[in-house]
Amino acid sequence: MKQKLDVKLIVSLLAVAIIWGTTYLGIRIAVETIPPWFVAAIRQTIASAILLVILIRRNELSWKGWPYLRRQMILGTLMLVVANGMTTVAEQSIPSGLTSLLNALNPIFVFLGCVLIGLQKPSWKGFLGVIIGFMGVAFIFRDGFSALLDPNYKTGILFLCAAISGWTIGTIYVKKSNQKSDQIFLDLFYQFVFSAIVQFVLAFIFSGDADVSSWTGRSLLAVVYLALFGSVIAFFCYHYALKKVTATEVSVLSYFNTVIALFLGWLILDEVITFDIVIATVLIILGVFITNYKKQKT
Repeated sequence: MKQKLDVKLIVSLLAVAIIWGTTYLGIRIAVETIPPWFVAAIRQTIASAILLVILIRRNELSWKGWPYLRRQMILGTLMLVVANGMTTVAEQSIPSGLTSLLNALNPIFVFLGCVLIGLQKPSWKGFLGVIIGFMGVAFIFRDGFSALLDPNYKTGILFLCAAISGWTIGTIYVKKSNQKSDQIFLDLFYQFVFSAIVQFVLAFIFSGDADVSSWTGRSLLAVVYLALFGSVIAFFCYHYALKKVTATEVSVLSYFNTVIALFLGWLILDEVITFDIVIATVLIILGVFITNYKKQKT
């Protein structure tokens, strides 16, 4: 039997694909004048305030015990402090398009992780997709790793690798725990508050002497956009989608993010899109598609 069309799920998936495609541009603009950990901390603080208002108006703000808080702290650490925060740091020295392209590998790492812990069965098709995806990465660095001799670039790549790992582990954790929740706003509120506190601590440790007077209105507006759309709306849609479809299927959206981010980086920030980047994009997207494609049952 054919399943009934889930309009809410489709809207959620489209929102995640489009909004997160624009956040790479937003982060790049924000870190032009604002230290990255402050960008991440302020972003989550604004998002927390928005959710607090929503929860109070809906009379849904509540305390649900330490086990619940512990779970939100784990998710906040993995998906906000590590994944979001370190992606923000990485974009200080890596173009937004390249950041999104490497982040597009998330579905492949999610597949490998799910296979490793038994959440998903291994398949030749899946591993073929992994190989093709990593061929795309090889194309990015095919002229050698001389760029990694640049300390800033190397640091950016290392932070991005940590960010990808955090997002992969967080996505798998959500599916493995399989704890249903009808209070996504409350979940996100606790995650945002916790991550904001941690990121402010990191901000004062690494950028405590930041000159606030040098922060431009353009960068501050980017942070507000990241908070409202990139955090509140997109994270709500992402968590909603995770409850409806598999982790790997949701992660496939990252290749839409990549195309949007590459285009916006070229259009607005004059980032260069080389032939190698185009080939790498095609290979990574093809690898992700092959890894996650499933025939629809009728």
